[in-house]
Amino acid sequence: MKTLIRTLVLLALIVWLGAEIFFPVVAAVTFTQLAPDTHAAGTIVGTLLRILHGIGLVSGIELLALLALAPAWGIFKARPALAAMILVLVMVGLTAYSQYGIIPAMEKDRLAVGGVMDAAAQDNPARIDFNRLHQRSTHVEGAVLLLGLVSVVLVAGAGTKD
Repeated sequence: MKTLIRTLVLLALIVWLGAEIFFPVVAAVTFTQLAPDTHAAGTIVGTLLRILHGIGLVSGIELLALLALAPAWGIFKARPALAAMILVLVMVGLTAYSQYGIIPAMEKDRLAVGGVMDAAAQDNPARIDFNRLHQRSTHVEGAVLLLGLVSVVLVAGAGTKD
């Protein structure tokens, strides 16, 4: 049972962090390959970001449940598991904020300029806001990745003796 729970915890972290690490690579390749058509590239990357968030939310909920139960089952020590849970909770919160706060606001800005951000003037308020939100989104994803890496360290040290 201990091995199964540990495996599920590590798998959830691996899937989520792997997606977080791979996402910027996919985004860069997409924008490079579709360079003249940044609208199409942005549409693809936006869809992939929503998938990434779905992965994060499911993995995060799984992690929270497993980390909450693991100390009671003698699988993880309580303090490191609690610390990891707090970080995962923040990660889930940031992911939800990006999915349900930042992305809809960016979409609203995109529609406000007629659908294609590159067609809007640089000083267009909607384009300025879109760029600000894009920067915020990048910082949020970076924070999720950093917190996830710290969570890995905490989980690695949380195990009890078999």
